[in-house]
Amino acid sequence: MPQKQKGFTIIELIVTLMIIVIVTAMALVFINPSAQLARARNSKRIADVYAIATAIGNNMVNNRGIFTCTTGTISASSTRIATGTGNYNLAPCLIPTYISTLPFDPSTASAHFTSINDYDTAYAIVKDAATSRISVFAIYPELGASASTTIP
Repeated sequence: MPQKQKGFTIIELIVTLMIIVIVTAMALVFINPSAQLARARNSKRIADVYAIATAIGNNMVNNRGIFTCTTGTISASSTRIATGTGNYNLAPCLIPTYISTLPFDPSTASAHFTSINDYDTAYAIVKDAATSRISVFAIYPELGASASTTIP
């Protein structure tokens, strides 16, 4: 009686590996890691916008409902929150009294916060001329999302 050999044939190994590759590819398509990362960045943007808005709101509470800042009034057209010409320098109005540091967009290459004299949040601010409501929003949200809030 011949003795049976134990082990797998090359065909069995190839079929098994092909099944593993197909299941892995399907899982990656289903999970879609790039979209998951974009959603996570959008969540951070929303949290950042609310943190800035809360600091502005606290400034307004301490100043009887009026936002007070030595860098001037907030424009009626959307303005980037950053240092430099054409931007709104919000940091001196909020740091360190209302917020310890200004948050910045997680995926914009130029976004950073070094000090109140050197930063670019990649977020914007606008004040509605008719209602005097201040809005803060992300300039570059992903996946068609919106990251904004308005302070009454």
